[in-house]
Amino acid sequence: MNSGRTVFARTHYCGEVGKHEAGLQVSMLGWVQRRRDLGGLIFIDLRDRSGICQVVFNPEAHPEVHAIAHTLKPEYCIAVMGELAMRPEEMRNPSMPTGDVELHAHGVSILNESDTPPFVVEDGVEVSDALRLKYRYLDLRRPGLQRNIMLRHRAAAASRRYMDDNGFIEVETPVLTKSTPEGARDYLVPSRVFPGEFYALPQSPQLFKQLLMISGFDRYYQIVKCFRDEDLRADRQPEFTQIDIEMSFVQEADIMEITEGLIATIFKETIGVEMSRPFERLSYNQAMADYGCDRPDTRYEMLLKDVSDIVAGSDFKVFSAVFSDGGVVKAIPVKAPASLSRKELDGLGSVVADYGAKGVLWARVTENSWNSSLSKFMSEEQIQAVNTRLGLSVGDMVLFIADQEDVANASLAALRHHLAMRFDMIPDDIYSALWVTDFPLLEWSREEQRLVSVHHPFTAPKPEDINLLESAPQKVRAQAYDMVINGNEVGGGSIRIHNQDIQRKVFSTIGLTETEARRKFGFLLDALKYGAPPHGGIAFGFDRLVMLLAGASSLRDVIAFPKTQKAACAMTDAPSALDNAQLAELGIKVIK
Repeated sequence: MNSGRTVFARTHYCGEVGKHEAGLQVSMLGWVQRRRDLGGLIFIDLRDRSGICQVVFNPEAHPEVHAIAHTLKPEYCIAVMGELAMRPEEMRNPSMPTGDVELHAHGVSILNESDTPPFVVEDGVEVSDALRLKYRYLDLRRPGLQRNIMLRHRAAAASRRYMDDNGFIEVETPVLTKSTPEGARDYLVPSRVFPGEFYALPQSPQLFKQLLMISGFDRYYQIVKCFRDEDLRADRQPEFTQIDIEMSFVQEADIMEITEGLIATIFKETIGVEMSRPFERLSYNQAMADYGCDRPDTRYEMLLKDVSDIVAGSDFKVFSAVFSDGGVVKAIPVKAPASLSRKELDGLGSVVADYGAKGVLWARVTENSWNSSLSKFMSEEQIQAVNTRLGLSVGDMVLFIADQEDVANASLAALRHHLAMRFDMIPDDIYSALWVTDFPLLEWSREEQRLVSVHHPFTAPKPEDINLLESAPQKVRAQAYDMVINGNEVGGGSIRIHNQDIQRKVFSTIGLTETEARRKFGFLLDALKYGAPPHGGIAFGFDRLVMLLAGASSLRDVIAFPKTQKAACAMTDAPSALDNAQLAELGIKVIK
């Protein structure tokens, strides 16, 4: 018999034993999930990262060990030695991986006691996010979170094997780098050695991986941490992980082929799903026309239709006012038996309010016409034309948004998702992957009152559109592509500019003077003069990819130590104030 502080060498993990190990002498180490006293026998559920094994303490066989078992409480860290035995037939648990066996304890050692935890450490227990994040080290003991973190590990391992098998070299790029603010805000790091000057944490290794292409490392990848100081939501974190990839002497199709293989490998090796290849390709314009967004979920129908040409002659003042302001009228069908009550219809305005729409118009198709206030403003021919374009039959409904095209698209995309959730139209067991291509190179920023890059200013324009950079820059298409899975953008990339003159022209088009371009990107412009090869790449949001694999609803469920939605760490209380001596050494004064 062993007791006290003796540590037994582990022979088996708790969740990896079954009837084939019955009769073996084993040692297991882990945490007490729960204790049950049943008369003389004591049963302990012992938990480690692999699962749970039932341990039995018999007072007649080993009274000293049984006495120690009486003192065990939840989350005590213990070591147990004994014989693995088959459970009695009537006590077997087929829903539990180790449900056929139990460990008859001969020895037990309490490695460390535990205070009563602030919540029960098991799945399915209602606990606030704030409390879970404060005690994240306890929350991470939960089987569900441990499965997610181990799934993340397997996805990373599969990625590295695939990239290595396909001739890629993993290269680490700097974490302390130069601030080049084009897009999201940088996280800045003050320099003690250079007072008043700052490093930036990388939003992406973009420029370094392009420099690696110029250096001759023609197939690079990195699983890399990146940082963006931006407003947060469920699928964003201030620090995140990318699978970053760059290749030389390639075109878009080459990058798509190699990365489709990567994603297919990850899905197969982690969750056993075979992805159908090649992935569908959809132009940006078609995605916006049919789905209202550039990350469409194609697992269900309900496509948007522009009906502006049909309703343009109606007497409805809302339509005529929108048309006079250059807007559109777009619609989506709601096919029977799906139907919305009048209360639900009135509530749709709140679904689209955040996207700028002033409201949702609707009509219900009847045998004779429409049940709608719109019917008195439209001719029977117009009503039938709308029915035909949307494929409507008696009992179906149609929802309209009349507004500027960007507002109408965004609002109907939100409505489409809302209705798909409401009517349970989204299958859980399908992974629909596609590429969205031919993005605009530039867009107008109302906030900055200038043209900005849709992706980043190093994206190459389509060769046939380069001459439009000066005359019609918003018509220039980019050699850019996003991978979308089930309505989630999981990766985005482009062919890069490898010609210095074109790079200068793009900088100029987005309003950078020659001086600003040199100050921010002079090292890149210089490098492009030395035989830069054609190159391109992509970056996958690794956290979001694992979230999809795990079927999780938040990135926090697949990151070991995530931040809150306020970009704070509830466990370590970061960010925190510095003392005056630290600030003085950095030459910094905090202004409240």
